[in-house]
Amino acid sequence: MICPFCHVNDDKVIDSRSTDAGRVIRRRRQCLQCDRRFTTYERVEQSSRLMVIKKDGSRVPFSQENILRGIAAACGKRPIPEEDKRSLVEEVEDELHHEFEREVTSHIIGERVMTRLRALDPVAYIRFATEHLQLSTLGDIQAELDELTKRPGEVADQRDLFRAK
Repeated sequence: MICPFCHVNDDKVIDSRSTDAGRVIRRRRQCLQCDRRFTTYERVEQSSRLMVIKKDGSRVPFSQENILRGIAAACGKRPIPEEDKRSLVEEVEDELHHEFEREVTSHIIGERVMTRLRALDPVAYIRFATEHLQLSTLGDIQAELDELTKRPGEVADQRDLFRAK
């Protein structure tokens, strides 16, 4: 690792810790040239790159940022902590990497996001579902709202499970 202070590639690791359920490694380092200390974060890269099959049949690499943008748009100005949004994206990504080896459809990703958004915030869920399910009429949206309000206990139970993680 190159020292950010003296730009020499000669350091030693003083301490290593795993964070974010083992996905990120925090390393405390000391430069052997200038003796200054600095911290680095290493993200574990998946061995195989997951490809997303879009509705038009094209394939693109999986991107957490694309999902996060969709969730941010659905949440709008709702009082949902950024940490909860990131956690939702990471859960979806972990689940997909465990279930799919190389390719997954955008529809499946959207379904996984919808399930978690339903537990996190019903308003954000409806916003996301409107786009993902292509609800184009008020009747379609009302039917989804009816389904959501039909089982309010289920949403509350899921929300409690989400926050417990």
